[in-house]
Amino acid sequence: MRCGVIAKKVGMTRVFAENGSHVPVTVLQMENCQVTSVRNKDKDGYTALQVGVGSRKVKNVSKAQRGQFEKAGVTAKAKVAEFRVSDDAVVEVGTTLGANHFVSGQKVDVVGISQGKGFAGAMKRHNFGGLRASHGVSISHRSHGSTGNNQDPGKVFKGKKMAGHMGAARVTTQNLEVVATDAEEGLILIRGAVPGSKGGYVMVSDALKAARPDEAPFPAGLLEDAIAAAAAEEAPVEEAQAEEATAEEAQADETPLEEAPAEETSSDDAPAADDAAEEEKGE
Repeated sequence: MRCGVIAKKVGMTRVFAENGSHVPVTVLQMENCQVTSVRNKDKDGYTALQVGVGSRKVKNVSKAQRGQFEKAGVTAKAKVAEFRVSDDAVVEVGTTLGANHFVSGQKVDVVGISQGKGFAGAMKRHNFGGLRASHGVSISHRSHGSTGNNQDPGKVFKGKKMAGHMGAARVTTQNLEVVATDAEEGLILIRGAVPGSKGGYVMVSDALKAARPDEAPFPAGLLEDAIAAAAAEEAPVEEAQAEEATAEEAQADETPLEEAPAEETSSDDAPAADDAAEEEKGE
């Protein structure tokens, strides 16, 4: 079981597939996602990784967290979360995770805080049908109706579906598909909607109900590996361009300069030149 990552929800857009169809995606951005602490069975009783993302002013961080970040050698983080991992998936403290942690086509689970809707009625909150819209209910068309029973039990049971606060709760959406990733920009494109508001943090991890692809890096996708791979891909192109430029320069140096051919006097112009010379002598 691998570690998850924390990302910021940027918004939604669409991308076009190879067959021309458009795919709605949610854009998630990873901002300096680093491992800040390691939990082990000997000391803590379980194995997990604490991951931090973003940055915040040191004065706004508690002394306990400030000491923890200093010990890990990382900057103060805006969001911190723990992910349970297996014993062979532990990563060193201070390691930076990249968007290459996931691969295209992989299924993931996303956890976030849903958008708050405030105090909502029963029809909006629980999808009630409401009362009659035409006759007989006066101005109680959207009320939830009766809530109690008889004299016995003489109360409303806890958990009854009624009007109340809606949203702003922890929501997990499972089996979402990763459409594409960009390790250099730290972007993850996920098909469909993701719980949470724009600018909020969400936790992305491997799907529990789907197998992890073999292409996914284990124990984690590191940002430095993505940068090294990108540099390795660019190196052959730059070397080829340099070799072409060197060959062109060498060819230009070896090519001799062509001498301009002397102007030849045509036979028709020769008598005219002789007549002009004789006239000058007569004068």
